[in-house]
Amino acid sequence: MSTQEPLPEAGGSAQKRAEQIVQTLVVAALFAAPALMCAHAACVADPDIWWHLRTGEWILAHHAVPQVDPFSGPLAGRPWLAYSWLYELAAVKLFHWLGLAGIVAYSSGMVLAITVAMYHMVRRVQRDFSLAVLLSFAAVFCMGRLYTPRPWLFTILLFILELDILMQARRTGRLRELLWLPLIFALWANVHIQFIDGLMVLGLAWAETLAAHWGLGTETRMRPAWMGVALLSSALATLANPYGWRIYQAAYDLATQGGALNKISELQAIPFRGSVDFAVLLLALGSAAALAWRRRFVLFETALLAFAALLAFRSQRDVWVMAAVGALILGSTITGSDKAAMRLPKLGGAAAALAAGLIVTAGFGAMHVNNAQLEIQVAKDLPVQAVQAVRAKGYAGPLYNTFDWGGYLIWALRMPVSIDGRAAFYGDQRIDRSVATWSAQPDWASDAQLMKAGVVIGPVKAPLTQVLRMDPRFQLAYEDKVAAVFVRRK
Repeated sequence: MSTQEPLPEAGGSAQKRAEQIVQTLVVAALFAAPALMCAHAACVADPDIWWHLRTGEWILAHHAVPQVDPFSGPLAGRPWLAYSWLYELAAVKLFHWLGLAGIVAYSSGMVLAITVAMYHMVRRVQRDFSLAVLLSFAAVFCMGRLYTPRPWLFTILLFILELDILMQARRTGRLRELLWLPLIFALWANVHIQFIDGLMVLGLAWAETLAAHWGLGTETRMRPAWMGVALLSSALATLANPYGWRIYQAAYDLATQGGALNKISELQAIPFRGSVDFAVLLLALGSAAALAWRRRFVLFETALLAFAALLAFRSQRDVWVMAAVGALILGSTITGSDKAAMRLPKLGGAAAALAAGLIVTAGFGAMHVNNAQLEIQVAKDLPVQAVQAVRAKGYAGPLYNTFDWGGYLIWALRMPVSIDGRAAFYGDQRIDRSVATWSAQPDWASDAQLMKAGVVIGPVKAPLTQVLRMDPRFQLAYEDKVAAVFVRRK
């Protein structure tokens, strides 16, 4: 019998290795799936990526960031801050190296990084492997509409990293991870304006330490002085940008521009018309129920959930806040099964991430994500042929265009536009005027920018396009299935 005693150990070891392999494969699939979906969608017709590319090109050409606007016709020379300048440099470099495929590679790569960060955050607060995978997938699923080549992907990634750091620091009281926060915010302030959201969350964490110091029963091992230093140093780190303190003025302008919420679809409230919308709601309700079930008030998590609800339900562009916060709260409050604990080897996560990267790279080839196919996709949604016609004929401006196409025209036509996607720069009044004109409202002819225009480029089915067909002041110069071009008669 003694010779058979090691067999159970050997069997147990083999079973453990098998579980490790299975869990590594599951995690690799988790990491790869959202990035593959992003690559399949290939949102290269995004209306804003184009003015971002043009800005990056301008920075490369001038070896400086713009201080005044170089792209608008009516607002030329007006002060403007390219607060996402570092993202724009990275995007235009990828475009120069890989073409449109580089833009898809950016989106897919960032989505992969976001998924890895989400899983890392959740697994550190939830021992149950199945729950950690499920919550991570639910969170990245809720963010699906945001997987476009925008700088907000940096914000999502850095926000998740910040939450992960804060949760661990609060639980352990260790200062080591807090040292990453100033570095995160220094980068954040140069890639996207929503670093402000991260500072507000850091402020909530500091408020919790003050409440704990006053004996209000909150759960944190951090002292107010330590969290206060982390907050102050992170705020100072945000000033390490080309515009210094003025970046806060840009953030204030964006936050107080209420009119754009009703005009720009991505800024409007969640419509609750698809599964993603209801998944966000379930995360919010589940998180609230989980906190209530604890029957003990926790300041940070409760305030964090309220903050996430305010942002996410005000604007569908910010559903990522609720996705990340909901996954964190549920992961930290739900008690999982010890039988389903993590079995990943020490480098299992890194191996899964590497495997996911290889899978996504292979997916690019399998799904024919190449420049030829992407150019066809762009031409279906944007006025590619109309731009070619205008350039071939040498039509002179001023140009009058729609809000959505302004960014592409900045890039492709190299002519000052009447308006583009920089909502805060143009302001509510100009956006409202443009929307009213393109809707052919009764006062459309009183639009001063339209009356000055030498060239008008707009969607072929837009109401203003139909009106201009009968206007003696303009002549139809070009038309296809996407766009129409009008020129002013001599």
